[in-house]
Amino acid sequence: MIQMEAITPFPASQPAAPRSGRGDIGEIIQTCIEQTAESLVFSRAATQDDVSRAVEIVLKSQADGHPLDLLEAVARVQGHQEEFMGGIVRTLGDRLAAILNPSPPLIPFAGKLIAPSAFYDSFDHLHKIARVLLSPVIYAEDTDAIGTASANPVAATILAEEIRNTVFKRFGIRPFVTAARLDYESWTFLSRKHFEL
Repeated sequence: MIQMEAITPFPASQPAAPRSGRGDIGEIIQTCIEQTAESLVFSRAATQDDVSRAVEIVLKSQADGHPLDLLEAVARVQGHQEEFMGGIVRTLGDRLAAILNPSPPLIPFAGKLIAPSAFYDSFDHLHKIARVLLSPVIYAEDTDAIGTASANPVAATILAEEIRNTVFKRFGIRPFVTAARLDYESWTFLSRKHFEL
């Protein structure tokens, strides 16, 4: 099980830009959770207590082999009902995107894109990372242009960095990688389709 120290309030300055854990999948999950938690509190999208409770839920779910994003867990901890989940997760994602530079754009048509099976076959490790981050690769034009997206812009940005590093390490080229955001319905649909959840 992933161990994570209790999240503590951070200075009033902006949280660090999302960075890749550049390690094993457990480190990448922890990096994503920490950075998302910091960003939620910094943007005043959630209280420290809400985030701490949600982190426990996410860690347990991940340990049980069921990926869960912190945005969705926070929305549930805050008491939002299922019928409002799409709007609440979108609002939380908007708040996080507003403090990121560059701000990942929302792509409303991503749910209609075809899963890049050949990319996932070639980069099985990236597929596993995408699954735990719930950030599907929405397009892959060979290894030159690749896009990933999630309801959580921090998760998409972390996966984008992992993709850049992996492709560069294997082929010595730096691909153009886009990190974008998805609405809740597209995100849950693509997560089921890409990761068999």
